[in-house]
Amino acid sequence: MPASDTREIYADHAATTAPAPEVVAAMAPYLGDAFGNPSSVHRRGEAAREAIESARADVATLIQATPEEIVFTATGSEANDLALTGVMEAAALDAGRGTAAGRDATGRERGAARRRIVVSAIEHLSVLESARYLESRGFDLTIVPVDSDGLIDLARLRAALTPDVALVSVMLVNNEIGTIQPITEIAGAAHAAGAKMHCDAIQGVGKIPVGVDDLGVDLLSLAGHKFHGPLGAAALYVRRRTRLVPQIHGGHQERSRRAGTENLPAIVGLGAAARRARAALAAGANAAINALGDRLLDQLIERIPGARLNGARDARIQGIVNVCFAGVDGEAVLHELDREGITVSTGSACSAAAAGPSHVLIALGLRPEDAHASVRFSLGEGSIESDVDRIVAVTASTVERLRSLGADDPATRMSRASA
Repeated sequence: MPASDTREIYADHAATTAPAPEVVAAMAPYLGDAFGNPSSVHRRGEAAREAIESARADVATLIQATPEEIVFTATGSEANDLALTGVMEAAALDAGRGTAAGRDATGRERGAARRRIVVSAIEHLSVLESARYLESRGFDLTIVPVDSDGLIDLARLRAALTPDVALVSVMLVNNEIGTIQPITEIAGAAHAAGAKMHCDAIQGVGKIPVGVDDLGVDLLSLAGHKFHGPLGAAALYVRRRTRLVPQIHGGHQERSRRAGTENLPAIVGLGAAARRARAALAAGANAAINALGDRLLDQLIERIPGARLNGARDARIQGIVNVCFAGVDGEAVLHELDREGITVSTGSACSAAAAGPSHVLIALGLRPEDAHASVRFSLGEGSIESDVDRIVAVTASTVERLRSLGADDPATRMSRASA
């Protein structure tokens, strides 16, 4: 609890969001009397299956896909892993059968095997670790660098698109710095090289308009808890005729692409969150969040000497504000703010227990000590101007005090001098 009676401020929406009341209400019957197994053939099972298919249609509509192209998973990380491992294993099987030979849609000669995956250096760990796992199994991996704004080096990407590439995976919105990648251009380059395109859009869906045809992707991941849906419900979009080897075996669920009894209440909640997000986007609800994010960034830079934004100023979701406060420990700032009832983070929630600096910030060119001095503020529904003003005031006083405590530390002086 905060040290005072001041309202608690949640500024970690990039980690997770609170399930909306209408989402909880939609789920409630399926946690009670409306329970059922969607694979059963009796009336209760049929009702459960209809609820699943209704949610599938809602998720498809949100990203401008068709229901048959939606595969429900438990988490966004599972969706990412299914995309990468499923496509690469399918490519290996095709090569073994000789079906990779011939010419692609551009008329280019296909290689006998496509065993390479290409990702950016700032992907979520669920993509990077899946890619490294594939590499350990004999697949080839190319990691493309980004510039100081976190934007992928398109020239290096194109150079990496050799005839052996089966899949390119680049995220839409970075979860730590909010940078938005030019996915349409990247997908076009991937397809010109005969490769499939996967996009981790988990941090983008529900915050910005996302259309799979507009982006030109073959696979796209999303997770409900990032846009006021429940934890435990996510989805992978798989474009028609995209070969995918399932990673969970033992049943026919999800058109044999993901075995296991579906999490009926959570999927219903995901469908409700998708309907809600679509209506909010149509009404321009995120404009207020963007304005608050700009206000927060401007005030932090104005009030705190040496404070600087990590990532792109313009090509990003403004609600995610990642700032380096050179000369302090970002985790110390986090804990001091938490004591005052302000919830923030120092990076991805999935890597919060890691001892090393953020791989995203290091990829931007930050020194390890500056990466450790960075804090992520992420605003969302419920954020208001007074929250921003209080975040700035408390952060400014906290950084000033922590810097004064470390004034005699040579490493601290050097870090501040370079800011």
